[in-house]
Amino acid sequence: MAGGARAATPLIVIRGVTKVYGEGATAFYALKGVDLDIAKGDFVAVMGPSGSGKSTTMNILGCLDVPTRGRFLFNGHAIETLDRDERALVRRRYLGFVFQGFNLLARTSALENVELPLLYRGDARRARREAAMAALDKVGLAPWWKHTPAELSGGQQQRVAIARAIVTNPAVLLADEPTGNLDSERSVEIMELLTDLNRASGITVLMVTHEAEMASFANTIIHFKDGLVESIETNKQRAHAGVHA
Repeated sequence: MAGGARAATPLIVIRGVTKVYGEGATAFYALKGVDLDIAKGDFVAVMGPSGSGKSTTMNILGCLDVPTRGRFLFNGHAIETLDRDERALVRRRYLGFVFQGFNLLARTSALENVELPLLYRGDARRARREAAMAALDKVGLAPWWKHTPAELSGGQQQRVAIARAIVTNPAVLLADEPTGNLDSERSVEIMELLTDLNRASGITVLMVTHEAEMASFANTIIHFKDGLVESIETNKQRAHAGVHA
């Protein structure tokens, strides 16, 4: 089971989850019966080669897709039974997303980019501004609130993207290759920021990465292969292995 010591009851539980694309002889099984528990407050890195099922699993966990079969419980609620609008509501209330490509609006200030989820939610202008400034402050970019993406470095743009993801105070932050477009130094800075947010705010972090160095920041590493969970290791297990290496 994937999970830290912060909570006895998993925040996320998936059981026997399969995902099939196509039908009959052309059917492709992206997931072949995945079982997984993720504890509240854990920092999880998801790894595996292309086609291993990690991205499909993350799409399901992010309520962007649904399993063909199996159960997906989020905080005890059966997500696989929800319709499209209900899943969108779960995303809006409980999930934040960070992408490799930043996905910022080019001609819009950092503050306005961070405000977007609150604008879609219908929050009042003053409340949006205050929450967005607080989120920018958390990622160390409050002095750059007026700057557009073109006026920011890649690392700063990703910080703005993280601020946008946490401005709604999500329970879970899903990060898809968040350091994929950054150099080594900026990558470490982003991972340290995610670690700080996880520890200080208690946000559960689920991160897809191909880089072992970035995965080492996580408490739990889940390895996918051929549509199944191949192995799960924790910080304690890695530390123990290191001592006895």
